[in-house]
Amino acid sequence: MTTPLISLTWTDHVTGRQGHLVIDRLVRGVSSGGLRMREGCTLDEVAGLARGMTMKEALHYNPEGRYVPLGGAKGGIDCDPRDPEAYAVLVRYLRAMRPYIEHFWTTGEDLGLTQDIVDRAVAEAGLVSSVQAVYPLLDDEAAARQRLADAFAVEVDGIGLDELAGGCGVAESVLTALDRAGVPYEGTRVSVQGLGTMGGATARFLAQAGLSIVAVADVKGTIANPEGLDVEALLASRDAYGTVDREALRAGDAELPGDAWLSAEAEVLVPAAVSYTIDASNQARITARWIVEAANMPVLPEAEALLFTRGISVLPDVVVNSATNAWWWWTLFGDIGAGADEAFTHIRRSMRTLVEQMLTRAEADGITPRAAAHAIVADRLPVIAERFGWYG
Repeated sequence: MTTPLISLTWTDHVTGRQGHLVIDRLVRGVSSGGLRMREGCTLDEVAGLARGMTMKEALHYNPEGRYVPLGGAKGGIDCDPRDPEAYAVLVRYLRAMRPYIEHFWTTGEDLGLTQDIVDRAVAEAGLVSSVQAVYPLLDDEAAARQRLADAFAVEVDGIGLDELAGGCGVAESVLTALDRAGVPYEGTRVSVQGLGTMGGATARFLAQAGLSIVAVADVKGTIANPEGLDVEALLASRDAYGTVDREALRAGDAELPGDAWLSAEAEVLVPAAVSYTIDASNQARITARWIVEAANMPVLPEAEALLFTRGISVLPDVVVNSATNAWWWWTLFGDIGAGADEAFTHIRRSMRTLVEQMLTRAEADGITPRAAAHAIVADRLPVIAERFGWYG
């Protein structure tokens, strides 16, 4: 792994809590990557995520597109987002990072933070926008900003388009894998860890495609039903943190321990919550055929190696959950308009192409899908650098 361009740690002068920023790479002088807030967030974690963002950006490089992929970056704050001090810590972190946000780093919601909270804190910190560093690269800044604002105002069945874009990409990744394997959607069972923004949207799109969601896990435990859960009812009962109101459960729904989603009888597992969830020990409990990484870095490398020997395919986060980031830029740069139908069509087409490329290469070379994704990135980064330079 290459050394990141910038790596720093900030200490809050009020609470002593720490925040991190890693800019892995700049393209045209700008990088892209969300800001997460969770207790225990480390610099190493943020560095890994920043490297992943470099890869996600490169994977969506299209020489004909208006959107030109940026470099990769990530921010992280070691604080429980539910802590009463959390918002004030966030504002102070953003003030400290102001020079980077103004010029080099575009950011947005990630684990523990919603875009609404980020936007409010950004304004309080005296910044124009969490993505203002990219504005100088736009042909028509006013029109681009209005287009993105319009897109964020779109709702589909009461859920914001910004919350659905990523899950649409994850679901399309699952469907592409099923199609390649000749597995019908009907009767295919799915277990999802996390019913927040990404997990909830993924579950919705997969259920709409005809798959059966047989287990979902949140902070209270796992809800399971071998006959399939009522996904819409569970989604409607969630609180702001993705926790399901147990009053919404039906007679056949069982409440199981928090890690029961791992061993659910399902063909597809979707870890969509926290990093480092599947390790060398608990991977032995998994019987699914595919693990589709909606979360960032949920499968540890040693676990992935063991799963590969067992014939279980891990579709990696750098591909699977990249649609949220790409949707932002496709919209801002003008590759798509603000509407939901156009967004979903573009996401599905782009993700299917990308997943097909990855799985074809993995099969041809006898390597994991992650290794195949890394190989595609290794091919594309020099092309991007040749066209735009290494930094500026």
